[in-house]
Amino acid sequence: MKRHLPNALTCLNLLCGCLALTFIFQGQLVTAAYLVGVAAVADFFDGLLARALRVSSPIGKDLDSLADMVSFGVVPGAIISKLLTEALTTHSWPPQLAYAAFVISIFSALRLAKFNNDTRQTTSFIGLPTPACTLVVASLPLILADDRLGLSSLILQPWLLLGLALLLSGLLVAELPLFALKFKNLRWPGNRRRFVFVALALALVGWLHAAGIPLAVLLYVLLSVPGRVRSRDALEANPTSPQ
Repeated sequence: MKRHLPNALTCLNLLCGCLALTFIFQGQLVTAAYLVGVAAVADFFDGLLARALRVSSPIGKDLDSLADMVSFGVVPGAIISKLLTEALTTHSWPPQLAYAAFVISIFSALRLAKFNNDTRQTTSFIGLPTPACTLVVASLPLILADDRLGLSSLILQPWLLLGLALLLSGLLVAELPLFALKFKNLRWPGNRRRFVFVALALALVGWLHAAGIPLAVLLYVLLSVPGRVRSRDALEANPTSPQ
């Protein structure tokens, strides 16, 4: 029975992605954004549970990637496409540009395929994980629904939405080492950056609400830089060490 529990969470991730798409088609982007949040939680805990129960399997890994492609690949492209449709109409840009949003979906597929076949990403990531990318995108409808900072006019600029789609697509496949939020234990040594990130991310979201989510993802990238520098320095100090 226990070997099926992680896969059940993965299926919950997939279900949330499917439901999110349904709500996006209906124009209910806020509901879709909340479903993305549930999918992200399920995605985090399915791997954690599989490791805790020691029931990891190739099928579970493939199922996870398939679920992620829907929830964190197709969904962000659909959200930006829907926002772009509104923005392009308001600014009299060609409506066909809304299809460009699905560049995120294409690069998400490349990111997931790369992750499954890259032995360097067993304990860390190279490139922005698809859930982090999708959380940035899903935060936009939430910001628009409760715009305490007056960001609506900026978010609904076609150039910003198109630029964000291209930027996130590039980060998904960039050779950018990032630490993984995989806690093997709850001790401070070995988890310092993870604890610092979680504390600061919660503070940002508590302070700025949805607007804090993109800043939390930016913080995640910035906190990964010291680890990258240390790895590079270690390689220069011992150039014959295996990589």
